[in-house]
Amino acid sequence: MRIFGVDPGSARTGYGCIDSDGSRHRVIACGALSVPASIPFSEKLESLYTRLADLLSTHRPDALAVEDLFYAKNVRSALVLGHVRGIVLLAGARAGIGVSEYTPTQVKRAVVGYGRAEKHQVQEMIRVLLGMSEAPSPFDVSDALAVAVCHAHTQGYATASADELEKAPRGRSWRQYRLDRPPSQRTGR
Repeated sequence: MRIFGVDPGSARTGYGCIDSDGSRHRVIACGALSVPASIPFSEKLESLYTRLADLLSTHRPDALAVEDLFYAKNVRSALVLGHVRGIVLLAGARAGIGVSEYTPTQVKRAVVGYGRAEKHQVQEMIRVLLGMSEAPSPFDVSDALAVAVCHAHTQGYATASADELEKAPRGRSWRQYRLDRPPSQRTGR
């Protein structure tokens, strides 16, 4: 199954597209969409929608996974983020893609195993799970990939072809990652 994950943001919106069978994943594309701060907000939303719709058309995912709103003390920031999320949901609906939403806690629990994990822990675990040579950066990108992986783990899909996944670089488990580190850097059990 091809899953397109999005981490909506007011300054930058991260995206990540993966192929997954529910346990093994392969990165198709990832990046961050940003627009100049100087243009009017309505034009920012239009630009974001157009670019996101183009990405969905190019990668043709089976599912769209979006990070849900979190509790925000600043009402204005929450409102702006809500507008951005609306654009993402609209792009998915217009593309005819099923949309699933996950809270940050659900995403962290699915990827790291702990719902209060730090951003750098999510970033490193995404690198390990996706078999990437470097951790995806900035955090918007790793968060978007984490949302896609969360959807794969939550749904347990097994529809990607074996040939496609066999060609993908193999991710490693967290345990293997820890064992590969020098003894002085190992922590945990």
